[in-house]
Amino acid sequence: ATSASASTSTSVSTESILDLMYLGFCKQVLWPSFHNVDLLDLATNGWGQRQRKIRSDPVAACAMAAAEAHERKRSESIGAAGGPTSPDGRTRPPPPTASTAIHTENKALPNLQSDWDQSRLDSWWNAYKEVNRRFSQVVAQLVTGGDIVWVHDYHLALLPRMLREARGETEVVVGGRRTHSLSVVSVADAKEDAAPTVRPIKMVFFIHVPFPTSQVFRELERGEELLEGMLHADVVGFHAFDHARHFLNAAKRILGLTYESLVGGLIGVRHRGTKVLVTVSNVSIETDIIEALLAFPSVQEEAEALRKKHEGRSIIAGIAVAQRLSGVGLKLLAFERLLTDYPVWQSKVVMLQRCLIAGTRRVDEAETLREVRALVQRIRFKFGPQVINYEEQVGSVLPIDQRLAIWSASHVMMHTPIREGLNLCPLEYVFARKEPADPGVVIASEFSAVSSILNGALRVNPFDIQMCVTSIDCALSMSPNERDARRGRDIDFVSTCPSGLWTRNVLRDLSDTMLESKKLDGVGENSPESILAREIELGLERLDLGALISAYEESKNRVIIIDFNGTLVAKEPSGKYLKREILGTSGYKPPQSAMLALCRLCADPRNTVYVVSGDSMQNLEFAVGNIPGLGLAASNGGCFADPIKHGTRLWKYLDFGVDWEAVKKVAMPIISKYTARTNGSFVKLTHSSIGWSYYSCDPEWGSLQASYLVPELEAALNAFDVRFVALKGIVEVVPRKLHKGHIVAKILDDTRAHKGNGNGVDFALCMGDDISDEKMFTSVISFEAESDCPNSYAFNVAVGKKPTHASFFVDDASDVADVLVALSGGADSIDPNNAPDDSFQFFS
Repeated sequence: ATSASASTSTSVSTESILDLMYLGFCKQVLWPSFHNVDLLDLATNGWGQRQRKIRSDPVAACAMAAAEAHERKRSESIGAAGGPTSPDGRTRPPPPTASTAIHTENKALPNLQSDWDQSRLDSWWNAYKEVNRRFSQVVAQLVTGGDIVWVHDYHLALLPRMLREARGETEVVVGGRRTHSLSVVSVADAKEDAAPTVRPIKMVFFIHVPFPTSQVFRELERGEELLEGMLHADVVGFHAFDHARHFLNAAKRILGLTYESLVGGLIGVRHRGTKVLVTVSNVSIETDIIEALLAFPSVQEEAEALRKKHEGRSIIAGIAVAQRLSGVGLKLLAFERLLTDYPVWQSKVVMLQRCLIAGTRRVDEAETLREVRALVQRIRFKFGPQVINYEEQVGSVLPIDQRLAIWSASHVMMHTPIREGLNLCPLEYVFARKEPADPGVVIASEFSAVSSILNGALRVNPFDIQMCVTSIDCALSMSPNERDARRGRDIDFVSTCPSGLWTRNVLRDLSDTMLESKKLDGVGENSPESILAREIELGLERLDLGALISAYEESKNRVIIIDFNGTLVAKEPSGKYLKREILGTSGYKPPQSAMLALCRLCADPRNTVYVVSGDSMQNLEFAVGNIPGLGLAASNGGCFADPIKHGTRLWKYLDFGVDWEAVKKVAMPIISKYTARTNGSFVKLTHSSIGWSYYSCDPEWGSLQASYLVPELEAALNAFDVRFVALKGIVEVVPRKLHKGHIVAKILDDTRAHKGNGNGVDFALCMGDDISDEKMFTSVISFEAESDCPNSYAFNVAVGKKPTHASFFVDDASDVADVLVALSGGADSIDPNNAPDDSFQFFS
């Protein structure tokens, strides 16, 4: 009995999770959002209302949900018994007074739920994650490296990432922080032999519904997590380029990812150090199955019955789910207008419409059915019952034999959704009307994916009723020759692209992606420089933390040089539309673990530690100036302060022979002009540079303005010995000779002279993330080449895998913090009580 009870409890729990996941998050949040229904519509039109748990009778559920929706609208205002009445007879609350307000404060507030508040959907989201997690656990046990996993649709958008995490192929998010191979607990852990590399699986994620614009997708509270989940696949597929374009735009504006054209007409998004292929492809119907079914006596008898029932009339057929986005109401309005404006058709045409009640969006379905039934009744009242054949059927799909009977009997197929992925019904219709049958005509909404597939269809905008009326009249009046010609445009694709061929085509694209990731061969990138850059990137190795620590412990005179923005401090991608931090950094200070590690490293007399930044002295001191023994270099090395334990920090300046005040007089009016016209941009002045930052602007608008600013500045400053540096979200004017390599060379030379004791520098670690840091790497390489110190080590480490002069890479700034923690002795050796005091500052 106990066992049976436990089993029942588990079953109920699983069913509840599935309800919350499918009927909740999938159908009430993702489905409308992916179909470009924004949060405003969800909040005001009942799209996001909770669904009752009535699974057995969707029709009854629709009726109940509709009644609740109307009651909710009727009693929206919070009334008070006995108050004045409104014109419709309802009780209206009395106007508030000071006394009633005070009295109300002491009463329990009504338990209201706002449709704007996405936090109320936490249970739906948790169920969605749980279902994806269970899938990942099961699939992870079934696959091995090199296997192909194909994930279908938005219900499992998190699965690609979760599956890779379950197999140990990628980093894992724990408590909002990434953990992976570089995160270490102790030095001993880091020095252990690394586990064998997991051979990755290949993954396809295909979305069969539309993908929304980035503006609608940004309204999803969990949108970034969904995008990250999908981008862990090797191929992300869509049925229409519009949908793929929205996906690419969302990846760019929400995650800051860029995409590029690849050889063979492919599109690649760079993510996780690899290229994710975005592809557009379509599948047709299983013609062998449909061919056999068309010969069934039941199909032929049903088709003949429909012809006899509507003898003398042309049949306009349509099958759609009873939901607003199916556009059935708009179709009926167009049909009503046709009969009104073209009376000749009143005795010659009939609309055959089947509405399916799926029971997955019950409020939506109830409202849609109420509207459709009213329109059907009105048309029948005005023109007679013979002009429309309308039926409802429970289920999300009409049986195929019934569909084929309808297609065989009808002269026109009208398909008018206002948002839709790929619907195969129009393709079935084309095939059902193949020779020797008379050709039919498809009227397809321009908002459906099928409109881009069927070249012979009449494309309409369902919102333009007059256009639809004209197209119906055109279809009914079309000559046999034109009908046959339109059929001829589509029958080849419809007949020759079944799911098997489509699957092979997508897998071919997957194979091309694997080759592409090895070749890294982009369109127009075959110059010798590009080929060399790709070879360098291919040779780049992930930093071996164990080897780094071993070299560190063996050495006696060490130099550690770290870039600031994007390396020591996490920086959001410049391509993101909305930066969470105005300066593009997380609080503009390194994480506490990195600060503590720097304190320990600087306290070791064998270490010389510098932070080098393109930022100003003030900002750099504010961020890390309270760490004793840390050297600082600001303005790309134009000014620097040597490490001191106590006292006043003394800043020194390098002179590059440029009259900087004269440069400012010429440059500032031009930069100010662009600042005024570019919202979010600002001027950034340091000792040895003038910067124009468009980091917080719309990335596309900012990049466009920067492309015009640089030539204008070049022309105006031609007489000065300056150059222009275009970094991530900023354009800088700097002395021509200034770069970070000078300060790095000076640090290395000074350390060898003052602390080498005749032995020189035997350990150098340099870490940076962007193009301005490449000069640091080359300075380390040059110093090491000229060094006569035996058994010396040099580690140039780039943040992010890219073409670089570095020899190693780590993924992001969190890895940099892990490296510093490991070098300082590991997480166990760091005492939070020894953190630098924010109140202690050096003063210049």
